[in-house]
Amino acid sequence: MTILQEILKWATGLPTWQQDAISRLIAKGTLDAADVDDLYALLKLAHGIPDPKGRIAKPVDPSSIPVPPDGSSSVQITSIRDLQHVNALAEKQTLPIAATGLTAIYGGNGAGKSGYSRVLKRACRARDQSERIRPNAALPPGKAGTATATFDLLINGAASSVEWIDKQAAPAVLGAIAIFDALCARAYIDKDDDFSYVPYGLDVLEGLAKTFNQLKSMVDAESAKSIPNTLPYASLSATSTAVGKLLSGLSAKTKASDVETMCTITQDETARLAALEKGLKEENPKEKAQLLRLRRSRFVKLNERCKEKLGLLSEAALKELRALVDTSRTARAAADLAATQFKETPGLLPGTGGEAWQELFAAARKFATESHAAHKFPNLGPDAACPLCQQPLSTGADRLIAFEQFIQGETEALAREKRRIAKVSYEALVAADMSIQFDVDLKTELETINPTLPAQCELLQAALFERRTKAKDACAIGGDWSSINAASDEVCQALSAIEEQLRQEIEVLDTATDEKQLAALAVEYRELDARRQLCAIKSAVLDAIIQFGIQAKLNACLPTLRTNSISVKSTELVDKVVSKGLADALNAEFRLLHVEHLNVTPKSSTVKGKTLHKLMIQMPGGFEPREILSEGEQRAIAIGSFLAEVNISGATGGIVFDDPVSSLDHVRRELVARRLASEALKRQVIIFTHDLYFLSLLQHEAGQIGAPMQSSSLRRTSKGFGVASDTLPFDGAGAKARIGLLKNMQVDAAKHHNENDEEGYAQRARQTYQRLRDAWERTIEEVLLNGVVWRFKPGISTQSLREVAVENGDYAAIQSGMGKCSKYAHDGAAQAQVAPPPPQELYDDIVTLETWRKSIEDRRAQLRQARPK
Repeated sequence: MTILQEILKWATGLPTWQQDAISRLIAKGTLDAADVDDLYALLKLAHGIPDPKGRIAKPVDPSSIPVPPDGSSSVQITSIRDLQHVNALAEKQTLPIAATGLTAIYGGNGAGKSGYSRVLKRACRARDQSERIRPNAALPPGKAGTATATFDLLINGAASSVEWIDKQAAPAVLGAIAIFDALCARAYIDKDDDFSYVPYGLDVLEGLAKTFNQLKSMVDAESAKSIPNTLPYASLSATSTAVGKLLSGLSAKTKASDVETMCTITQDETARLAALEKGLKEENPKEKAQLLRLRRSRFVKLNERCKEKLGLLSEAALKELRALVDTSRTARAAADLAATQFKETPGLLPGTGGEAWQELFAAARKFATESHAAHKFPNLGPDAACPLCQQPLSTGADRLIAFEQFIQGETEALAREKRRIAKVSYEALVAADMSIQFDVDLKTELETINPTLPAQCELLQAALFERRTKAKDACAIGGDWSSINAASDEVCQALSAIEEQLRQEIEVLDTATDEKQLAALAVEYRELDARRQLCAIKSAVLDAIIQFGIQAKLNACLPTLRTNSISVKSTELVDKVVSKGLADALNAEFRLLHVEHLNVTPKSSTVKGKTLHKLMIQMPGGFEPREILSEGEQRAIAIGSFLAEVNISGATGGIVFDDPVSSLDHVRRELVARRLASEALKRQVIIFTHDLYFLSLLQHEAGQIGAPMQSSSLRRTSKGFGVASDTLPFDGAGAKARIGLLKNMQVDAAKHHNENDEEGYAQRARQTYQRLRDAWERTIEEVLLNGVVWRFKPGISTQSLREVAVENGDYAAIQSGMGKCSKYAHDGAAQAQVAPPPPQELYDDIVTLETWRKSIEDRRAQLRQARPK
């Protein structure tokens, strides 16, 4: 089990926010300010402090950690193919990779090399996954999908294929491929001021401990800012009241509802507090109580008068009056309808049956009880005199009976009764005394208690008169009931409050004559007054509870930030991996990369009876590492550490490098090329590079030791980016490959010649002769001199002289070939306006180089046989 897997197993028992921190450290190596801010929010969230940004902690993902292969397993990549939605890489392409030896893949800027590198990092679970794989930006919205790729493998020699899908668990078998990335530099100054080597993965625990210390500082800082402000309630908390006890014990556990409850003071309690405040200050309570009783009685009577007048004109009373008026009118209408036939009887005077006539007839009936006492009205007989005109009734006796029958009819009787009832109610309203009897003395007395209330009483008086007037008008035919303004009982409510206040004061004054009762009243006053004061500072108290709560939650964070468990785990893992064998492996790698002045030695120390181990990197002269280590040396340490750990682990899977020497000097680039070439003798080595010089160094070093090497390039074509080719750019191609490229250039030039494009042909022919001259030079270095000397390469490979022999014919061939190239090469020929030879002659000149190269190869084979090693 690797260190990262040990950490992963350990992390599953940690709080989720700590797992999130470990995941970030594995992926990034060093956390930035945004990461620390995220983790601080997640730490607080885990202890009940909400995050306004809604961040959620993510547990560690086992699929992000490489799985160490079985010791008996060997895994190599043979190709990466069918990439989809990986940047702008062309789809349905295959990148072939040699199963053994060294595979160098060249890609210039913008060729698509980075896309393949990112896929390998994610698929093989490299720690450095900071670069996201984005889809092709040129695709229309909705067309971009998830990045995928297929890996062809050899597993213990058997062919197999696995599919990788971004954002899903990578195939476990690909974890056997080791990726050299930016997080492989693992030397640092430890707490003992030693320059120490940290095995791959242990830096995660160091980073976690550092993060814990950062978070602790943030907790301490926020806790200091969150100290509750107790000044607003300091004096009140010192009282012996219930409020004082609550405030003196204020903490995170205090319920806000308890504060709210104590701050809820009813109107009765407010009146009681006012009464106590006045009563406890009175020097002659008995006399004062008597004066207040008289005052209160006057206010009670005023209130009763106001309520009485409002009652007479209340909504209910006016609603009842309106109903009576409406009912009377309805009954009258019904009676009028019934009387229509009666009124239309021939011989009757106009208005007969109307109200005036009915009143006249009623007077006649009443007079008849005196004038015709012996008869029952209307049966007076034909000989009797009419009670009104006092002439003989004669034939009018029957008409008098008809009149009576009409008067006594049901509808007419009902109409008269309804009108009588409505009239009684109406006349009672008109006759009612609406004065509330609010005289000057009462006004002056009331003003001393409530300055605004007298004016309200006067407004009420005016409103009562106006309301009655409008009610009277509404009773008339066509009257408007909606014009009557609403009546308010605010005056009555205010007077009732004053009555209650005075009652409370009288009660306090009556009680204040007894010492024991007086003491009880003082206690009651202090309790109510404390609650009143609490209301004034309620917001400050509630804020303090919040701050106490925040502090409590922040304090709860601190135990989870102790680094003891990290130290224990780190020590446990160091004891497992730190050994003299690892130190020796590191020193061997450092020597190969010419950083042998860095000497790795095991160091043990005992702390509290426990032995601790580490690998210390000793510096010459006692200088600080950061003062004298160049960027190239630091990179060499990283590469050496990576190779040492890979080899000491016993794993045989392939290893991948992406631009391993982009920042190194020329000397160390050669050393790295030599070291990687030698590593390719025992395992698959895959290198992506944009450096043609480094590529040529790889080719040379591999050739020197006989390491198999496959070179290819990635290019941008009409199909897209990242299209693989088995040919390298001309500057990176060997002698044999360059001849093939020259033949292609000749074909292109001949095409323009055949199309009578002389200018186009001349330009391409001169370019071809320029490249042909470069090919002669490369063939001399690589083939004739067998790499004994190279341009820009320090040192001489004397062992390569075994296959070197320069003859007179070689001199002649070189002079002839190079001379002709110089004649027609681009710059000089253009200036001298020298016409290039025809296409066939150009082709023959290329073949001349090819024939000479083959003859040298044959000669070298003979020399190998003739000359002993």
